[in-house]
Amino acid sequence: MNKRDEFLKTQKILRLSTIDKNNFPHITPVWYIFSGRKIYIGTDTKSQKIKNLEKNNHVSFCVDVGVNAPNIYGVMGQGIANIILEIPKAKKIAKKILLKYFKTLENKSAKELLEDTDCIIEIIPQKVFKMELLTNKFFNFIHCRI
Repeated sequence: MNKRDEFLKTQKILRLSTIDKNNFPHITPVWYIFSGRKIYIGTDTKSQKIKNLEKNNHVSFCVDVGVNAPNIYGVMGQGIANIILEIPKAKKIAKKILLKYFKTLENKSAKELLEDTDCIIEIIPQKVFKMELLTNKFFNFIHCRI
């Protein structure tokens, strides 16, 4: 597994950007899982993210760490989002997402989140870039294939 994929699999927060009805970005920090090809995010059909995606399924995302050199690294990209509404499939993916953050689904918060999740956002990345701080002044942005 390459550094980018390992990074996406192990990090906890992804910033998801959708476009609202006034054509402004709506950026939300979310929990997610990365399958190696796609990104999955659990949510509910009443969320602003879903309302935005129903009108425009183009998204941007960013996962990054570090504020001090030399430990700054991140992955950002653009993609097409699909909304998975089939409850059995959505719950199955939601459980995988929650197990990344909780040791067990028996946790009270995990149970509540699972109950509230009635759909999954599936992102198919179209463009992906990794960013690394090369020196204290310059970032390197490298286009990657997913």
